Amino acid sequence: MDNVNALLGGFADVITPMNLLIALLGVTVGTAVGVLPGIGPAMTVALLLPVTYGLPVEQSLILFGGIFYGGMYGGSTTSILLNTPGESASVVTALEGNKMAKAGRAAQALATSAIGSFVAGTIATAAIVFVMPQVVDFAITLGSPEFLAIILVAFVGTAAILGSSRVRGFAALLVGLALGLVGTDFVTGQQRLTFGSPFLADNIDVVVVAVGIFAVGEALWVAAHLRRRAATVIPVGRPWMSKQDWGRSWKPWLRGTALGFPFGAIPAGGAEIPTFLSYLTERKLTKHPEEFGKGAIEGVAGPEAANNASAAGTMVPLLALGLPTNATAAIIIAAFMSYGIEPGPLLLTKEPDLVWMLVASLFIGNFFLLVLNLPLAPTWAKLLRIPRPYLYAGILFFASMGAYAVNAQPFDLFLLLALGGLGFAMRRFGLPVLPLIVGTILGPLFERHMRRSLQTTGGDISGLVGGPVAWVCYAFVLAVLLWPLVARLIGRGRGGSDDDTPGDDSPPSPGVEDDRVATWEGVGS
Repeated sequence: MDNVNALLGGFADVITPMNLLIALLGVTVGTAVGVLPGIGPAMTVALLLPVTYGLPVEQSLILFGGIFYGGMYGGSTTSILLNTPGESASVVTALEGNKMAKAGRAAQALATSAIGSFVAGTIATAAIVFVMPQVVDFAITLGSPEFLAIILVAFVGTAAILGSSRVRGFAALLVGLALGLVGTDFVTGQQRLTFGSPFLADNIDVVVVAVGIFAVGEALWVAAHLRRRAATVIPVGRPWMSKQDWGRSWKPWLRGTALGFPFGAIPAGGAEIPTFLSYLTERKLTKHPEEFGKGAIEGVAGPEAANNASAAGTMVPLLALGLPTNATAAIIIAAFMSYGIEPGPLLLTKEPDLVWMLVASLFIGNFFLLVLNLPLAPTWAKLLRIPRPYLYAGILFFASMGAYAVNAQPFDLFLLLALGGLGFAMRRFGLPVLPLIVGTILGPLFERHMRRSLQTTGGDISGLVGGPVAWVCYAFVLAVLLWPLVARLIGRGRGGSDDDTPGDDSPPSPGVEDDRVATWEGVGS
């Protein structure tokens, strides 16, 4: 009951004209950037992070929360109308959604996507209210060894699960850890990896890293793949659903919510796995199996609900543990840090009003999104016709201004360009971006907890072991790392050959970066 009272207090703080306007602005911008392929919510939050320094922290977080939810909504529009998902979490939606659009049912596909997202977002946000305080109470009892193990789970999860291969995932993670180490050692005061530059002595600001990797790297990548062809957008009227469509959608919405929220709440869970599982579940349970592969509405309703429920679930580790499970959550943590607020178990104790206001704003933003998406879906589709050179020229301008505004140092502009080149190279060679961002943000925290753990035992390695939570985390890490070897041995035992199991040197499977290539080859103006 205390949680409900705290949430009601959060609503009282949010429901002011300015805060409601900020929430509406956030969901509108989030939906717009979600519609444009390749411009995800993570890039938008990174671009706006330095711009919002003049706003109160409450309004900044309301804005970012709206962009976060709005980006998840808008991503389905390109998947359905263009068959080009802007993010990996929207890939499954394109399987049936684009088939529905080609069959003249784009309106119904967009409607079940919008309503399913609203249902899943509302239920999952309500679950945050009851789950998050329990997670915080549990986390307060943990020590540095346990947090060290939990952060290690986040590292291994983002690198091994979300990358196109484990080698590429861990390579990106190591680059991020190296960027996180640049600066002055907080214990000895010695400079490291600064190459004698005084501008790097205070560490590389996470905002510059995020803007460089996401915005500049994406702009360079898009410029390298533009073709002089206009996008072919399937025309769509106002979204609506028949009684039969409602009957076939409401169960997938609930099942997708049940699958998505736990995966989002698990550090490094991500939205890709639950959306795929939701699609397989609906294909198994459907009464219309002949429609799958040709435009089944269940194949849109379930994955979209799982996608948005997973997005809401990421708020649990973000607010309770200070751990990001996707790129946008990582940038929001950077926003907390930029305001001098340390995310983690004590956040709910030190800043309860801020946390509950943010949760309340998610409910309001979710409602705004439903109101925006149903009548304005045809309008969002017109955004796909913006000339790409103009769009990305504006992005580069705001990226440069945002990076310069952090420290007002011209050096940051050169650093931004170097990081943009790194982001381009990562996309070229199939390295996932999220492990780098996670490594940059959590690397210093990992080092701090590791040193504290070793100090308690005088440097003995037993200080890293900790209690049962640490043991469970280390067991999970070993299982993830050893699973390819176990799978290969099982395959040999069944008479399979080594060639049947792709290893780390196999070509990268289509992921978010490959989807962007396909997107922009057909969309560039």
